[in-house]
Amino acid sequence: MKGIVCKTFGPPESLVFEEIPSRPVGPTEVRVAVKAAGVNFPDTLIIQGKYQLKAEPPFVPGAEVAGTVLEVGEKVKHVRVGDLVAALLPTGGYADEVVAQGDQVMPLPRGMDPAEAAAS
Repeated sequence: MKGIVCKTFGPPESLVFEEIPSRPVGPTEVRVAVKAAGVNFPDTLIIQGKYQLKAEPPFVPGAEVAGTVLEVGEKVKHVRVGDLVAALLPTGGYADEVVAQGDQVMPLPRGMDPAEAAAS
C-alpha cells in the first residue's frame, strides 16, 4: 500500500509518498480502506515534533479517516466488512488503509459522505 511518511521531523514539504507495509489485524482491531482523511493543524505540529503526541519517525501522520471496512478482528461486533465507517487514530491516516482499535471505529450514518465524515 502507499502512504505519506514522515521520515524526519520537518515541514509538510519533507513528507514522502512511498510504499509502506500493511500490518496484521488484531482481535480488537479493524482494517479500513481510507477514502478520506482529515488534515488538521495538529498534523503539522506532529510532523515537526512539536505536538503533545510524540511519534517517532518514520511514521504516517493523520488521525481521522473515513472509508470502508476491509477486515474485522474476532472481538469486534459493531461493524462488518463493507460498512462505511469513520475512525480515530493516533497516527497512520495518510495511507491507503489503516488498522484502528475497534472502539475508535464508528459506523457512518446512511448517506453521509466519507469526505464529510473525515472532516467533521
